[in-house]
Amino acid sequence: MQSQLQPSTQVICLNQELSRHSEIIRLSQCTPYFIYSEVSFSYTQKIRTMTQYFIHHLADVQSSSIGSGSRFWQFVVVLPGAVIGGECNICSHCLIENDVIIGDRVTIKSGVQLWDGLRLGNDVFVGPNASFTNDRFPRSRQRPERFLNTVIEDGASIGAGAVILPGVTIGRGSMVAAGAVVTRSVPPNAVVVGNPAKIVGYTDATRVAGLSDETKPKQPGTNATRVNGVSLHRMPSVADIRGSLSVGEFERTIPFRVQRYFLVFDVPSRETRGEHAHKICHQFLICVRGSCAVVADDGNTRQEFLLDQPDLGIHLPPMVWGIQYKYSPDAVLLVFASHFYDHTDYIRDYSEFLTLIEDNRDSVS
Repeated sequence: MQSQLQPSTQVICLNQELSRHSEIIRLSQCTPYFIYSEVSFSYTQKIRTMTQYFIHHLADVQSSSIGSGSRFWQFVVVLPGAVIGGECNICSHCLIENDVIIGDRVTIKSGVQLWDGLRLGNDVFVGPNASFTNDRFPRSRQRPERFLNTVIEDGASIGAGAVILPGVTIGRGSMVAAGAVVTRSVPPNAVVVGNPAKIVGYTDATRVAGLSDETKPKQPGTNATRVNGVSLHRMPSVADIRGSLSVGEFERTIPFRVQRYFLVFDVPSRETRGEHAHKICHQFLICVRGSCAVVADDGNTRQEFLLDQPDLGIHLPPMVWGIQYKYSPDAVLLVFASHFYDHTDYIRDYSEFLTLIEDNRDSVS
């Protein structure tokens, strides 16, 4: 199509005084959209870069910070300060304000308004009529000194009609269900639903649950899992008319020397615990009363396990991201640790965890 166009060159921005400058040229109208080319020149070299993007003739796109391959459809309004990456698809009836940054390959469906302070990473999906906010206490004609930043990290998806309150972070790879109301930050890879939104699962986490599941050890012993280094343990137990007993031995049944333990209990059902990895510390988890779910993630594979018996434990070695959630009201989680508490041993940022995993792979190879 481009080869058939006869450019009617209208220079929008040209600075002859700079040694390197940008010239934006609008080509002739081609129904139903304009084709724009942005060309960067240098006095020492000929054309350095060329980017192309598509704007429907009924759209009002005022920004020039747009990556190649992006498309803007009918009745889209983009203010001059917005920064939009490449290969984005902005559907009809969307508004993008000035202080908005959008990464590459982002899809924004119809009826979405992106207000000042919003940051969208790469490969984000925003469903139709999802609502973002940037002011917790809005008043007519009263602007805050600064709008809160709301961050949607790489690969996250926002369902149709969801409401995202200001100042939260939607973690990478997470999924917000249609109609959910997000009042606080969502962890990476979490699936949240409802009002207020609560975690009901994790994306790509294979669930190992139910007493009949073949992956759970039936007899005392250990079963490996698909997550690197993580194992399920069936502890020896004895039951008779006097009651039941389960027993374990450190450095035998529990595969490390224990220097610390802690208990987690009285957890509201919507709360999530853990959400970190350790650099050198091992952990062994047993839900001695009630039940809870454990998600283990080695950076490649993610599995979810249900601890629902007092003789069933799980070993989380170092450099495995661990999450505990779905606590029953009576749940008591016992955790044995191989090291004394050291805050420097914790990795609490999932992106940092993935970077360290990759660095470890490179050093091994």
